[in-house]
Amino acid sequence: MAAFPQPPAQGHGPVDWSDQDRAEIAELMTHYPTQRAALLPILWLAQRKWGWLSFDVMRRVAQTVDLPPSEVYSVATFYTMLKKQPTGKYLIQVCHTLSCKLAGADRIVEHIKDRLGIEEGQTTPDGMFTLMRVECLASCGSAPMMQIDDDFFEQLTPESIDRILDGLAKGEPLPLPRPEVDKWTFQSLES
Repeated sequence: MAAFPQPPAQGHGPVDWSDQDRAEIAELMTHYPTQRAALLPILWLAQRKWGWLSFDVMRRVAQTVDLPPSEVYSVATFYTMLKKQPTGKYLIQVCHTLSCKLAGADRIVEHIKDRLGIEEGQTTPDGMFTLMRVECLASCGSAPMMQIDDDFFEQLTPESIDRILDGLAKGEPLPLPRPEVDKWTFQSLES
């Protein structure tokens, strides 16, 4: 029996590291006491290289760190930030746990679905955006929130989402620093 179910049709096929990748992995491993400890950073490197972690990519990572493929698979599937399917250029992850839900996450998801014309788990026809609901993204005090790729956007409204999506569709960078930060940054009462 194979260590993984059959890969999806859009799998990568045989993959290998470049010489530059191997050098980066070797340097990276100097920061960890064991190869196993370097698994997450190597998965990140693989995701940057191939865009997502197909079964073929996970097998290559397993060979690299000398672990069973099933162990690499279990780690990769635990973390939502590691993509197991191809996504659009921008991966929109909307938190749907309690704080965000109470603050309007369902309304935010519906707005994004209507705006982009897709359902959760789908990618826009132009390949720009993929929408997902995810578990807690640790920004409960500034709910509702979403993450686009590696950047957080808090205190969302339909208007703020439209500004972000319009900018990305035009090729503008994500709007950072985020203006909403000043609304909830700690300020001493003794000043």
